[in-house]
Amino acid sequence: MSGPQCCSNPPTLDPSAGFGHVEQLDGLPSYVSGSSDSELAIILISDIFGYEAPKLRKLADKVAAAGFYVVVPDFLHGDPFSFENADRPLPVWIKDHGTDKGFEEAKPVIEAVKSKGVSAVGAAGFCWGAKVVVQLAKNELIQAAVILHPYIVTVDDIKAVKVPIAVLGAEIDEMAPPELLKQFEQVLSTKPEVDSYVKIFPKVMHGWTTRYDDEDDGAVKSAEEAHQDLLQWFVKYVK
Repeated sequence: MSGPQCCSNPPTLDPSAGFGHVEQLDGLPSYVSGSSDSELAIILISDIFGYEAPKLRKLADKVAAAGFYVVVPDFLHGDPFSFENADRPLPVWIKDHGTDKGFEEAKPVIEAVKSKGVSAVGAAGFCWGAKVVVQLAKNELIQAAVILHPYIVTVDDIKAVKVPIAVLGAEIDEMAPPELLKQFEQVLSTKPEVDSYVKIFPKVMHGWTTRYDDEDDGAVKSAEEAHQDLLQWFVKYVK
């Protein structure tokens, strides 16, 4: 996790970003977008930069526009990773933000969402959030999963997944190199009972789906393609 790619092109956080609003869900501030009358919900679980990242919220709004109730919880408790804090480099910061804790906190968030009348829940995780989503998928707490440029997700994790899962990775990724993603694909191919999809996007780096450079047309196009793949996966399996 201490590799530079996890931290490249950090977002400028904006608590007012997006068309939605922030509300408390099981005590966690959460960005919420879309109709609360929807019976279908998607939870987006952030990378180390947290739930105020504008491009993550923009994606939440895009998913909400397709008819989903979308929730982006603050699993980092107002403490996203920051380069400006020299006393807490990434290996120190991560000790306070284990993915196991995120998994435990995701369970009551799912219950809170279901209490609103939601009948099916999907979850997508980015980098740090991907590990949390895989844990949810292993325990069948969601109906479908998408993981994007995952962090510390192992072959054994993938072997234990029990719900439809899409893996969207980058060609240039130290955390989840194409070789590992191909192992994921191989494992999933032996599990016909679990629908799966693995795609490696060429010429992009870890984090590109929510930290792309707006000036880089190729990166923007690739991110939008990944967003569309995510949306199509949820439309197919969260119903």
